[in-house]
Amino acid sequence: MKQNVIIKQLCIGSYKVNTYLLICPQTKKAALIDPGGEVQRIKGLIEDENVELVSILNTHGHADHVLANQELKEMFSVPVCMHEEDDTFFSIQEVREKSKKELGLPAPSPADIRLHDGDELEVGNLRIKVIHTPGHTPGSVCFFVEGNLFTGDTLFVGDVGRTDLTGGSLDALLKSLEEKLLVLPKETIIHPGHDYGETPTSTIALEMEENPYITDFILAE
Repeated sequence: MKQNVIIKQLCIGSYKVNTYLLICPQTKKAALIDPGGEVQRIKGLIEDENVELVSILNTHGHADHVLANQELKEMFSVPVCMHEEDDTFFSIQEVREKSKKELGLPAPSPADIRLHDGDELEVGNLRIKVIHTPGHTPGSVCFFVEGNLFTGDTLFVGDVGRTDLTGGSLDALLKSLEEKLLVLPKETIIHPGHDYGETPTSTIALEMEENPYITDFILAE
C-alpha cells in the first residue's frame, strides 16, 4: 500500500512533549508539529530524513509545546503557525505572566501565520486540515492529514488535556470532542501531544469505547 505521509516522532523535553515531523514522501517537504525544546535533536531528525522543512505548526500556545519555535524558525527560515485565538490570548501580558507561573516556562512569541478553523495547509502533496478544538486553551487545534489526527493536548489516549490552566474550559473541550472529533472517520489514528496512555496511539473508535470523558460525559447523555 502506498504511503502518503511519513510520520516521525520524538519525545522532547522535561514535559515529554510528542514532537512530530510530517513528511510528504513524493516531494520530501515536511512540517514540524509542537517543537518542545531540544533543538539539536529536532535538527538532527530533519537532517537525517533529508527533508525540506516548510513550516512549524503549534497545536496550542503552551510553552512546553513551543519552546523551540524561534530557534528552529531562524535555523530553517520557516514560519511559525498558531491558531489566531491562542496567538491573541498569549500576547496578553497578564496571561503570559500566569502561564509562566503555571508551567515554569515563557509564553510563546507571536506567530508568523495565524490559523483558522478549516484551513488547509499545503506541505508538498499533503493537505493538512486545521480543526479548531478549544478547551485546553482557547485556540487549541488538531491537525488532520491522511487519516491521522494530531491532537496536541485536546485528546490523549484514554484521557483529555487539563482545563484548570489559564484559558481552559472543560465544557468547551467536551463540545470540541463531540462536534469536531467524534464526527471524523472511526478509523482515524490519534497521535497525542503526550504519551500518557496505555498505548502511544489510538483511534476515534477506541476512544469512543474506552475514554471516560467520551463515554461518561458525551455518549451517556
